[in-house]
Amino acid sequence: MTAVVTPRLATGHIGLNVSDLDRSVDFYRRALGFEQLAASADGDRRWAFLGVDGKLVVTLWEQSNGAFSTETPGLHHLSFQVDSIDQVRTLERALRELSVTFVHDGVVAHREGVTSGGIFFTDPDGIRLEIYAPSGAETAPSPSGAAPTCGFF
Repeated sequence: MTAVVTPRLATGHIGLNVSDLDRSVDFYRRALGFEQLAASADGDRRWAFLGVDGKLVVTLWEQSNGAFSTETPGLHHLSFQVDSIDQVRTLERALRELSVTFVHDGVVAHREGVTSGGIFFTDPDGIRLEIYAPSGAETAPSPSGAAPTCGFF
């Protein structure tokens, strides 16, 4: 019997439904530094592809009304990793200048006793976002105690 080799999977891009494409493109470009790679404003089929250095990261699809729901199955939050807590803090300052709504006050550890952590905030549609570093948050508070700060918010 021959063993089946499963291909190694990696996350490709993330697609998000948004209620106002122009507002969301502006937010993701200004707040997170994404460049617009492609877009269509074709009637009721509006979308934009955003990325970094030509690599697609996020697709935005204008096909929703209302705000992000935590009460229905689907996306919990979208997380972006950076190299250091200093980079997290730099992005936090930029987000505060844009009056972004934060879930926790400043950098928090992912849970008690770990070194990883970051910031948690929402986009204009209420989609929950995270920017984190794998280390450097060991002295940051853990508002959820032993539960992950990125889990129940």
